[in-house]
Amino acid sequence: MKLINIWRHFHTITEHRIMVARHCFRVGMYWQGLTHDLSKYSPSEFWQGCRYYQGYCSPNNAERKDKGYSVAWMHHKGRNRHHYEYWTDYNIETHRMEGVKMPLKYVNEMIMDRIAASKVYEGAKYTQHSPLAYYEKGKDSYMIHPETSALLEYVLRMLDKYGEERTFAWMKKYMVGKKKYPERKKRGMRE
Repeated sequence: MKLINIWRHFHTITEHRIMVARHCFRVGMYWQGLTHDLSKYSPSEFWQGCRYYQGYCSPNNAERKDKGYSVAWMHHKGRNRHHYEYWTDYNIETHRMEGVKMPLKYVNEMIMDRIAASKVYEGAKYTQHSPLAYYEKGKDSYMIHPETSALLEYVLRMLDKYGEERTFAWMKKYMVGKKKYPERKKRGMRE
């Protein structure tokens, strides 16, 4: 493992955490901003991240290519509720693993996480379309609850069209501190 990769990985995850915190603070999610992704500093995630560091995408993908799976990711998704992968369970009616509807506070954090990750990995190439483009690349393979997916996509489309200021204001008004998903008419969605 290269010594420089230890520093670079530490810098990348810290830059990401700070960016998520800033975004969370803008909408009033202070605790989630402060505690976001702390598990990335745990030995099981941090050292794998250093070993597979590339700088332009998640080291978990390089670990997957090498091993066929990512130990760091399995540790991470099991401890961080802002990942839809955390919210899967066995459905006793369908006898399948399925996505479970995520609580709004974690959907909010997931959105901030996606925006910050796009900014960190894309750098100067980042645009307000980047998080939506990343989502659309894999959305057909996501094991995510349909309502969670629809809300996530709606907010990412809003970001793409109107930018952060308007999107964050909308999230603060209709999502942050709420228990129920915004009604379809407030989201501008049609049946």
